[in-house]
Amino acid sequence: MSREIRITPSILNADLNDLDTEISRIADVSDLIHLDVMDNIFVPNFTFDFQSAEAIISACPIGIDAHLMVANVDQIAPQYAEVGCESVTIHAEATTDIAATLRAIRKAGARSGLAVKPNTAIDSYSQFSDLVDMFLIMTVEPGFGGQKFMATMMDKVRQTRAIIGDRPIWLQVDGGISLETIEIAVDAGADTFVAGSAVFKAQDPAAMVTSLRELAKGVAN
Repeated sequence: MSREIRITPSILNADLNDLDTEISRIADVSDLIHLDVMDNIFVPNFTFDFQSAEAIISACPIGIDAHLMVANVDQIAPQYAEVGCESVTIHAEATTDIAATLRAIRKAGARSGLAVKPNTAIDSYSQFSDLVDMFLIMTVEPGFGGQKFMATMMDKVRQTRAIIGDRPIWLQVDGGISLETIEIAVDAGADTFVAGSAVFKAQDPAAMVTSLRELAKGVAN
């Protein structure tokens, strides 16, 4: 059975001083824009506070896929849904009450996502499948863009695909996705891809998004 492929470019490696232009270059060929929110507490980097993120969300011409790598995420996540994100992903490692927070995201009108870091097993979180619209498997350590893709995470992607089964839950991978790695991730069962450096460091970012999609579709179909 063929899988629908989604490409969600991360603006982590975009020119943040000219973000409107950067997003406009890829909006027509992308499914969502991936917004990496880091607080320098849960991960060793800082990107956007809520006010800055809200401004990006309100100005973005396509939907936002918010990836919250922050402490106190139980309180913060519903706020991102309330201001218009299409998808809000929390980290299992940072969440006090996973079920309640996933429900709150959905209640506020967004798709709910659950992410795990490379050293976190996915098995313990299969119990939340009925509350999750997307699982996110990190293929790098969260915190910085431009890291090398961890092919060892593909076993976890396969495990997650088995957990999902026939349910309409997206399976996203984030970290090191490029023309050299996307087919590996598709083959393991992923269908939704975060690409940052590969897109925004390309001479033609839109063409790169299209190329990534075509490679992925070739494996998925």
